[in-house]
Amino acid sequence: MRFTATDIDGVVIVDLDVISDTRGSFSRLHCPEDFAAAGHPFVPAQTSLSRNAKARTLRGMHYEAAPHAEAKLVRATRGAIFDVAVDLRADSPTYLRWTGTELSAESGRALLIGQGMAHGFITLEDDTDVLYQIDRMFEPGHGRGVRWNDPRFGIDWPATPLVISERDAAYPNHED
Repeated sequence: MRFTATDIDGVVIVDLDVISDTRGSFSRLHCPEDFAAAGHPFVPAQTSLSRNAKARTLRGMHYEAAPHAEAKLVRATRGAIFDVAVDLRADSPTYLRWTGTELSAESGRALLIGQGMAHGFITLEDDTDVLYQIDRMFEPGHGRGVRWNDPRFGIDWPATPLVISERDAAYPNHED
């Protein structure tokens, strides 16, 4: 695996080392020792799958309130997404900045998103599946969200959403 820092401390692009032969290919998706050696200790406690039927489906921007904040490793296992993290850590030098990257089943690329970030994505293809590995068990009642198009973030989404849940559409803009 290859780890590439983004402009936000705690958000890292993870690319696969692919071994190919006549049978196809093989890639390691996660190894706690490799992550720790690269300075990004991450051990999943839960794995979840998001299935999305239509292109331009937007999910986000979600986060878990402290002290239940989650780190997650996100990748598309079918189709493609534009994946976004927004730094909501008030003491961070990159507070309210965002970073985004395309994740696709073809590339195998993942995004490691540290605690204290809001996360969301928009699907770029029909029938897109997104796999989440999360560092703690889900605890109901701590989920929060901020508006996907909050002007304070200025996220440059590659498309306008066609499908968005009522909950996600109703999230407020971020307040300090």
